[in-house]
Amino acid sequence: MALNLDGIIGNSPALAEVFNVLAKVAPTDSTVLVTGESGTGKELLVRALHRNSARRDQPFVPINCGAIPRELLESELFGHEKGAFTHAIRTRPGRFELADGGTIFLDEIGEMDLSLQVKILRALQEKEIERVGGTCIKKVDVRVVAATNRDLEGEVAAGRFREDLYYRLNVIPLKLPALRKRGQDILLLAEYFLGRHCGSKARKGLTLSEEAKRMLLTYSWPGNVRELENFMERLTILCDGNEIQAAELPEKIFEDIGERPLKPIEKVEPLRPAGFAWPSLKDMRDKNLKLKDFMEAIEGRLLAEALEEAEGVKNKAAELVGIKRTTLIEKLKKRDLL
Repeated sequence: MALNLDGIIGNSPALAEVFNVLAKVAPTDSTVLVTGESGTGKELLVRALHRNSARRDQPFVPINCGAIPRELLESELFGHEKGAFTHAIRTRPGRFELADGGTIFLDEIGEMDLSLQVKILRALQEKEIERVGGTCIKKVDVRVVAATNRDLEGEVAAGRFREDLYYRLNVIPLKLPALRKRGQDILLLAEYFLGRHCGSKARKGLTLSEEAKRMLLTYSWPGNVRELENFMERLTILCDGNEIQAAELPEKIFEDIGERPLKPIEKVEPLRPAGFAWPSLKDMRDKNLKLKDFMEAIEGRLLAEALEEAEGVKNKAAELVGIKRTTLIEKLKKRDLL
C-alpha cells in the first residue's frame, strides 16, 4: 500500500531513506523517536506515521513538552482530580487518556523535567497512568511517538535525561535530514510556498530566476523548512515583478554564501582619465596575438592585479572587477592563478 505523505514535499535520496523506514514501522506499535534540527518538519512526519498506522481512525494527540510550565505538564499529560490543586475545580482527563486507542506525540521531550520522566517511563512500560491527586490506576492503550532537536545521548551523559527512558523511546529512531542536505527539494519547497502565499494574498504567481535558484541551493538554511517558508512569504509581499531576482533575496543569504547582492547597473558614459589609452590594433599585432587571445591576456592581467590588491581575498577581488565571486574563481582556475 502506498504511503500517505500528505503535507510532506520532497523526493531527495535523504528523504527517501526516511520514508523507507516509515513504511516499515508505521504498521507496528513500536515506539518511535524522531530527531532533527529545529524547523525540519518533525510533526509532519509524526502525523504521517499516524496516518499510515492501524490507529489512523483513532485520536492523534500532540503535546509540546517545552511549551507548558513544568508544574502544569504532569496535569496536561495525565489529567487531575477535582481539588488536586488550586483552581482544579473539576476532574479533567489528560492527553494520555484522550489519546486512548490512538497516538500521543510528545514533542520536544528533551525539555521534560527528570521527575516527570519517571512517570512517562511507567506509562510506556506498564501502559497505565495515574491522575494528579488521584488514587486510581488507569490502563491506556496508546502508541507513543517522541521528538526532539536535542542530542539525547549527550543529555543522558550530562545527567539531564534518564538513560532508561532514552532507550525505551529510541526503539525505532527516525532522523529527519536538514534542508541543506536535501538538494533539489529546496526548490520544490520554495515553489510550493510561493504558490501558497501568492494564492493567500491574491497576487499573481511568482517564479525564481536561475541565479536566485542557485543561491537558494547554496545557502546553508540554519532555520530549515520553517526559514524557507518565511523567506518565500516575505518575497510574495516585497517583490515587485513576476520573477524573483537574486538581488531581491534576503541579505542573510548573501552573507552566508560570501557574495554581495548585485545592484542594477546604471548606464553611464565611460570615463577616460588623463593619460589613459585604449589597447590598439598595433598592440595586438606587436604581441602577435589574435583578438580572443589578446582579450584573454588583458583579462588575466586585470584579475591577477585585482587579486594582488585584495591581498588574496576573493570576495574583495571580485568586487574590484565587478563580477561575482564564483565567476572570479572559475576564471582564476582557468588561468591556474589559484
